[in-house]
Amino acid sequence: MLEIFSNPLNTFGMGFGLGAIFLIMSHFNHWKTKGEFKRYKQHLSDKLELDAKQMQETIKEKLKLAQENESLRMQITRLNEKPDNKLQRELEILARAEKHMMINAPGFAPAWEMAKSQALSQIETEEKGMSFPQKIFRKLIGPSSSGTNVALPESAMNAAKNAADMTSNAA
Repeated sequence: MLEIFSNPLNTFGMGFGLGAIFLIMSHFNHWKTKGEFKRYKQHLSDKLELDAKQMQETIKEKLKLAQENESLRMQITRLNEKPDNKLQRELEILARAEKHMMINAPGFAPAWEMAKSQALSQIETEEKGMSFPQKIFRKLIGPSSSGTNVALPESAMNAAKNAADMTSNAA
């Protein structure tokens, strides 16, 4: 057995054979890894394409919704310009201000004015889409059935405002 290793030609032949086996194995693994790498690259490019399409669809939908939102805002503004809706809006402001006054400080004119301006700012934020619109619930439920909610004429409202200003200036 030792004689096989003592011959340099046999040792070279065995080393060459062993090296050839390792070379073949390494090339096989290289081709296998190269194929997996190509497959992973293809998967990545497919995923990126799908993500890009989805992002484009999301952007289109966002732009569509923004345009629809702006259209609805303009429609709300247009509807608020109608005389009936102006009166209804003023009545809503006064009703909210009255409710606030009954809770916090009944009988004080400055507090009434603060409550009224707070109610006005709430209505404006609802119209801008910044808060939950309570007006929708009132429209869904409907006006009160007694029919006692009558809006004051503009001259009466101005007189009431002037009286409230005079009492607040006097105090």
